[in-house]
Amino acid sequence: MDVSKAPAPSEKIGRYRWVIVSLLFAAMVINYVDRQTIGLLKADLSKEFGWNETHYADLVFYFQLAYAVAYLGWGKVMDKIGARWGFGVAFAIWQVAHIAHAAARGFTGFLAVRMGLGIGEAGGFPGGIKAVAEWFPKKERAFATGLFNAGTNIGAIVTPLVVPGIVLAFGWQMAFIVTGVAGLVWLPIWLLVYRTPREQKNLSATELAYIEQDPADPVEKVAWTKLLTKKETWAFALGKFLIDPIWWMFLFWLPDFLGKTYHMDLKTFGPPLIVIYLMSDVGSVAGGWLSSSLMKRGWSINNARKTTMLICALLAVPVMFAAKADSVWLAVLIIGVATAAHQGFSANLYTLPSDVFPRGAVGSVVGIGGMLGAVGGMVFSKYIGKVLDSLGVYTPIFIVAGSAYLVALLVIHLLSPKMELAKV
Repeated sequence: MDVSKAPAPSEKIGRYRWVIVSLLFAAMVINYVDRQTIGLLKADLSKEFGWNETHYADLVFYFQLAYAVAYLGWGKVMDKIGARWGFGVAFAIWQVAHIAHAAARGFTGFLAVRMGLGIGEAGGFPGGIKAVAEWFPKKERAFATGLFNAGTNIGAIVTPLVVPGIVLAFGWQMAFIVTGVAGLVWLPIWLLVYRTPREQKNLSATELAYIEQDPADPVEKVAWTKLLTKKETWAFALGKFLIDPIWWMFLFWLPDFLGKTYHMDLKTFGPPLIVIYLMSDVGSVAGGWLSSSLMKRGWSINNARKTTMLICALLAVPVMFAAKADSVWLAVLIIGVATAAHQGFSANLYTLPSDVFPRGAVGSVVGIGGMLGAVGGMVFSKYIGKVLDSLGVYTPIFIVAGSAYLVALLVIHLLSPKMELAKV
């Protein structure tokens, strides 16, 4: 459909596409409750099973290894069978693996269930980005991605609110069982509600036209081998390689940082974590909104996305000094701004595949990038374990975190200077 013939945004267009975003948001909440629970229990589990920093880093490493390998596969699955069944199967796998943590006994058992969780959770973002590409025109994709990505921060907020109470009342095993069983409610709702726009009977003709306003692109699937030869694929993938490890670090090590630096524990580090992830939510939505708003004002995709990412990259720089903060709330402020900046940067980076590739290739490109992001996380988790075992301080880790986003933006710009459509 020609853009000039697309209906102007108004209340008459319809809002069904936002129902899809709300379901993706809920899935990300559940995803991050499942992912973050072990981070909150690190001190208790380390004491019970005799783990040191390297043991915990290895759990994160192998989770990311499974996540990396599976992410690549899920991208192809989403392109082949679609977001409805692809996301549904991925969700079922990760939820069952999360519940199975309750049966783990010792390091080997936790290693197995963490890898199962990584395999399932790897399908979350390829499925989500695929759904957004199907349900939104390009000018709304960053905002829609920012909204559903905000669910990750809500999950990170819910976890310290819910898990400590369950653990203190019933033991750590019930934390996995209760949250896992509760999360399973989402799956039948997704399968009942989700269809592609042309298959959805509740969608108005006007909203369908609005969704399909961008020029038609090829629907044929594109081979990985061809995608790997495109600079635009590597712009996304190397961006993920550089910034994803920083988010993994915040997710898995923030409770430990607060405990070691400010002597907080399961009963007290909830409020700081909640503030940090509330700030992250603001960053996720604001980052997606800003670039989408600039595009609606006539900015090009290239200028809107990169300007927003530059602002986010600069806001992340002060986290280099977080470990030196003389109060916990100053550290929370610095880290919260950095996590907000990460989410805003990430919301725009995630739209790059759907901005420059045809829809039939989006899932595969997201899979390639997600795999490389997880590989970066694996390398960084090993580095964190060694730094903490040898030096016992977080300063070198935060220095890397503060510089990663500017380096990532430079790489993205060099590989995709104009964010032009990839020729596949």
